[in-house]
Amino acid sequence: MGGIRVLDLTTFLSGPYCTQVMGDLGAEVVKVEAPEGDSSRHIPPHFVNEDSAYFLGINRNKKSIAVDLKTPQGLQLVRDLMAKADVVVENYRPGVAQRIGLDVKAIRAAHPRLIWASISGFGQDGPDRNKPAYDMIVQALSGVMSLTGEAGRPAVRLGIPAGDTVAGLYACIAIGAALHRRHTTGQGETIDVAMLDCQLAMLAYQSTYALVAGTTPGPQAARHDSIPTYRSFKARDGRELVVTANTERMWQGLCRSLGLTDLMADARFASAASRLENKEALWLALEAAFLLRDAQAHVTDLQQHDVPAALIKTVPEALEDARAAARGMVLALQSEHGERIEVVGNPIRFLGEQAATSTYPPRLGQDSAAVLSSWLGMASAEVADLFNQGVLTHRMSAIGGNA
Repeated sequence: MGGIRVLDLTTFLSGPYCTQVMGDLGAEVVKVEAPEGDSSRHIPPHFVNEDSAYFLGINRNKKSIAVDLKTPQGLQLVRDLMAKADVVVENYRPGVAQRIGLDVKAIRAAHPRLIWASISGFGQDGPDRNKPAYDMIVQALSGVMSLTGEAGRPAVRLGIPAGDTVAGLYACIAIGAALHRRHTTGQGETIDVAMLDCQLAMLAYQSTYALVAGTTPGPQAARHDSIPTYRSFKARDGRELVVTANTERMWQGLCRSLGLTDLMADARFASAASRLENKEALWLALEAAFLLRDAQAHVTDLQQHDVPAALIKTVPEALEDARAAARGMVLALQSEHGERIEVVGNPIRFLGEQAATSTYPPRLGQDSAAVLSSWLGMASAEVADLFNQGVLTHRMSAIGGNA
């Protein structure tokens, strides 16, 4: 996305996640913040200097300009930046952009090549368009939470913010498609991405089961509705591992690894269908066998029998593995002021190309002068005057550590 200018009017997670991906891929992303900054800068409990770890994890490779949109000069400044942008990304509630003076129809009519991407909870025209939405709201409404957790126990939110991040990814995909179309037609697009729609799309085969068979899928725990040998097990040392024996060859390898070759001749387990029908009896035999050895011993032996298996890792364990793998999935970032952090990287790779250097998330308003000079040709005296009027603001505080 080199050469693409992105004006980022987003806060919290879905929008910033989208624009971070674009920044990782080479776009110039300018984050427009209110004078108090993106509210995610202030989320406890972990901070580096005055910025939350939450904010730092989703705002690398961006520039920051803090503008008071309640002033006529600030509003006009953002409109002027939009005239120079290729893409605008915002996650206001529907109608808010127009109410504050950023009318997408008027702006796109004046700049037809502009791509405007809106991320909202329920879409720009849905019956719930004016309702607030957060990650857990859309996980609940989409059915995702009903699938998460153990049968007979309360529903569980996914441990990752999929409601936000998936919407950000779908928005990024849509923007890429719109940029490609613009290359052919010369025309931009107005993109409407709803978090709830994205969660429904992620239901995958569970939604098809419900639509085709009329069933109501229940909590999945660490199991699979269709494959009884695709689940987690507890080992002798108390650690858990997962096994994904989803073919006949893998089923046989599982039996051999566990010393349960007699199950291969048992009519109850002779086929995938019969194993599913008799899954409770099968699980009793498998669970008992897994308790005879430690988890890592099982994983090693299963893999030697060509059965996919893995330990269930903690987040620190997974990150340490990623660091050792050296695929750039743990990035070390340092600001020009000396702050140092590690963040999770971008999984997209272009073979044969060296990964680009990532920049530390910006301090509030730190790039105002550079952006206004580069995008609008403003002189330093003009920028200073906007600071003096309170139209622009910035924070340049002392170096701090983890708190």
